[in-house]
Amino acid sequence: MASRSRPPADPASRRASAIARHLRPRPTPTPLPWSPLEPLPCLQYSPPESSAKAAAFDVAEMRRLMDGHDVEARDWAYGVIAESPLFWSPTRGPGGRPFLVPDYNQSMEQQREMILRRIVYLVGRGVFNGWLTGVGKEAEMRRFALLESIGLFDHSINVKIGVHFFLWGLSIRFLGTKRHHEKWLKDSEDYLVKGCFAMTELGHGSNVRGIETVATYDSTTGEFIINTPCESAQKYWIGGAAKHAMHTVIFAQLYMEGKNQGVHAFVAQIRNTDGNVCANIRIADCGHKIGLNGVDNGRIWFDNLRVPRENLLNSVSDVLLDGRYRFAAFLAPLTIGRVNILTNAVYTSKVALAIAIRYSLTRRAFSITNDGPEVLLLDYPSHQRRLLPLVAKTCAMSFAANHMKRMYVQRTPELNKAIHVYSSAFKATFTWHNMRTLQECREACGGQGIKTENRVGMQGDYDVQSTFEGDNHVLMQQVSKSLLAEYIAALKRNKPLRAFGLEHMNNPCPSIPDNLSSSAVRGSQFQMDVFYLRERDLLSRLAKEVSKYQGRGESKEYAAILSYQVAEELGKAFAERVTLQTILEAEMTALDGQLKDILGLLRCMYALISIEEDSSFLRYGYLSPSNAATVRKEVENLLSELRPQALAIVDSFGIPPAFLSPLAFDWIATNSWSSVQQ
Repeated sequence: MASRSRPPADPASRRASAIARHLRPRPTPTPLPWSPLEPLPCLQYSPPESSAKAAAFDVAEMRRLMDGHDVEARDWAYGVIAESPLFWSPTRGPGGRPFLVPDYNQSMEQQREMILRRIVYLVGRGVFNGWLTGVGKEAEMRRFALLESIGLFDHSINVKIGVHFFLWGLSIRFLGTKRHHEKWLKDSEDYLVKGCFAMTELGHGSNVRGIETVATYDSTTGEFIINTPCESAQKYWIGGAAKHAMHTVIFAQLYMEGKNQGVHAFVAQIRNTDGNVCANIRIADCGHKIGLNGVDNGRIWFDNLRVPRENLLNSVSDVLLDGRYRFAAFLAPLTIGRVNILTNAVYTSKVALAIAIRYSLTRRAFSITNDGPEVLLLDYPSHQRRLLPLVAKTCAMSFAANHMKRMYVQRTPELNKAIHVYSSAFKATFTWHNMRTLQECREACGGQGIKTENRVGMQGDYDVQSTFEGDNHVLMQQVSKSLLAEYIAALKRNKPLRAFGLEHMNNPCPSIPDNLSSSAVRGSQFQMDVFYLRERDLLSRLAKEVSKYQGRGESKEYAAILSYQVAEELGKAFAERVTLQTILEAEMTALDGQLKDILGLLRCMYALISIEEDSSFLRYGYLSPSNAATVRKEVENLLSELRPQALAIVDSFGIPPAFLSPLAFDWIATNSWSSVQQ
């Protein structure tokens, strides 16, 4: 073995030896047996339009059908918002125009001030003209359209506007009389008076009859004295109360000569014109929330607050100067809040789906072959399964929401109960759908879904929809109780059912054959029959279950509480049946054959995915296992049929590019180094 020379002993010699080794020329490297790797070409963004098939239907006409009304007013509102730098994001979109993105990265205080400035701007542009003083169905439908358009930008501004105009303003209009209208309506419409709505308390939300705030009448001064008798009676989550509202409608138990006359509404000033809180009132901020931080929610306590007798909103009851009490009838609940929530949930779902679908038509992942191109996300069946059923559901819910709005503007005392039932069912169903859609779109966009500017993962802003204006579970049980009451009354009278669309129960019970073909399960006859069958069976089951508990000695009220599972299943069945009817009606009345075809595909997907996702169809035997397998197979077939038209469908949502997000367009350029420098 060859001997190795020893390293020099002293430090100086060792350093000299090391330097010499570095200076020796290196030997020529042996050639590699393979060629060096070639760098892969950089990814290039291609807009979804470059690869998508041409629309097989008239996109503009489809939008008119789904928006349902006031398309021109919506476009005008979009333009008003896009013109103002108050709404602009630093990020630029198509044509160099800025995206319109809320202030998610700003402090709570900054968000609140920006929301106020934007509302003042919209007032100046005339957006709210006629919102409180206008009359007629056309004015009401236009108001719905404008609020939906504003809501596409930000839920905080939508909620703050809704509290002021719909809760405060329409309380004055509907619960008040001429003296209240003359004093507050026009100034509220012009935003000179900023109002809020003090109903919810720390201890009571959905149960309005149980609120603890007390109003007593002092006949010697002609005033009501309003008090917060305990901490659980403090008014809570009152939008606008923490900072900007000057007036409020207070809901309190009215006591006359020691007798409780029930909940009444009173107008009170809570801040002076200089912004200071009025005497005998305490206000605290609800603080930072998981979302909606542009809304200044507050808490209010009343300490012997004296309110003039004239400030009682007296359209249905009044107190005369000498203290005599007159009562006519209490109006139906202000259901317009729920109508606004359910329509906003549909449009929010549209925004998220439009962004996620556009991204999935430009983002690629993995190759099927070693040297093949990466595959578009939406070409994966699993990705289609995640998004396309939600698209179909959202389209169907658009028609149901329009049905709800038309019902509301045509309201009569006889329709009040139906409006309450339909709006409760839709509010619960559509807001749950919205939360699921936001989460699925967030996940479908991967890590990009986490960025707030991409607008697909903002569940915190919308989570409140599930509980405000009524907890969704409570609303579903109210729906079922109303259906049950109608059913039992019809049985007792031995007369046909005539309410809530239950007339189908007057007909023979549908029979579903065990082995249906694919074409049969796609047919509207089967779909309506199986939805009818589910609803009538669940209603019968609920009646039997409540009766069973009553037979064991439970009260009717507690028996209904114990039957909550069937009650919620029935509420869902009711909402889905009505929704299916509305999209089927749109399909049947469409004059254009191509529109009828795409509506048929969407209706079919809505019906079949609803069947597949609801275990009650198998649990209670509405479908045989064979039919359930056929339904599942047809859902997969429908995915491949809807895939080529996915872009056209979300384009028909009519959302301007600026209201989407960078993720819906050139996301590579948006994230480039040059964009950072700009």
